[in-house]
Parts: sequence; structure tokens; C-alpha cells
Amino acid sequence: MTNLEYLEKNEISPENTENAVDEGLQEYTRLKYIDPNKAVFSKSPGGFLTLKYEDKEYKRINIHRAFPFTRPNQYISVSDSKMNEIGFILDLNEFPEEQRNLVEEELSVRYFTPEIIKINSIKEEFGYYYWDVVTTAGPRKFTVQGGHSNMKTIEEIRLLIIDVDGNRYKINDVTKLDSKHLKTIGAII
Repeated sequence: MTNLEYLEKNEISPENTENAVDEGLQEYTRLKYIDPNKAVFSKSPGGFLTLKYEDKEYKRINIHRAFPFTRPNQYISVSDSKMNEIGFILDLNEFPEEQRNLVEEELSVRYFTPEIIKINSIKEEFGYYYWDVVTTAGPRKFTVQGGHSNMKTIEEIRLLIIDVDGNRYKINDVTKLDSKHLKTIGAII
């Protein structure tokens, strides 16, 4: 439907078009919160997170944290398999324990981010950085392309690193690194 067809269908004259656009924009940008008392999360036989909400059943949903570092249990976006937003979980702690556990399990898979607790080496070659580290999930070797675009400072002392495969690693406090590796990371970002 073209804009003109929409205006004609809704009997919107040129004089009040601006108000109609404002109302449409307000509706579009209004956040829809998921009521903890009406939502029922479950796992499908295939292991996907599902949702029954407001007389609708979503066989596969996606969840994303709006603020993964500063508010990990608040403002969680819930969308269907086509990425159409269903609504936001305002505070996951308001959900019953069983429901909360299902969502937390899904979030832990999506946001699996081991902490780097020791850097053995960082070597640069042709714009790629080869890391050899020890993480909370064990020893890891990974490659980061470029630097600043795949290494993001979170707050002042936290660092998020994304490797060439999309895996994420974090350093919770860069000030605790030895001076050699702190200088290397400073030069990269």
C-alpha cells in the first residue's frame, strides 16, 4: 500500500497528515512489555525456546539483551522467528522461577562470553591479532581481525573482544593486566 492509498483509506486529509504521521510513529515506537503473569515459556522438542502469550503461540523465539553488561536481566527483547518484536521483558526477576530459568538458559547460550584471566601472547600479522589466552572456559587461541572495530570498551575498564568466528571474550578489568599486554591492547584500540 502506498502512502497515498494509506491516507485515503484512513480518510486523512493533507491538513491533518502531520498528526496522523505523529500518531503512527508513536504507535510504532511504543514499547510493548510482556506481562510475567500471562507469558508461558517452554522448550520445543527440538530444543527451541517457545512462548504462549496473549492467545498466540510462538513456536520459536529469539531473545536479546538491550543492555547486556549494565542490565543483563532487564529490557530483554523477545521476537518471533522472523525477528518481529513480540515485546520486552522489563525485569526477568519478576517471572516465576521455572520461566526465568528457561530464559536465562537461552541467554547464557546466546551470550556465552568467557572471561580472559591470563594473556599468554598477542601477535599481530597482516592486520590480524592472534591471541593465546586462558579463560574461565579453559585455554583458547583465537584470531581478531583489525582491532578497534572488534574490541569494544565497556565502561572504563571492561573490554569485549569479538573474534573472526563471532565468539566473544571479555576482560573485566584491563587495569589488572601486565603492562606489556595492556600497552599492546591500548595500541590496538
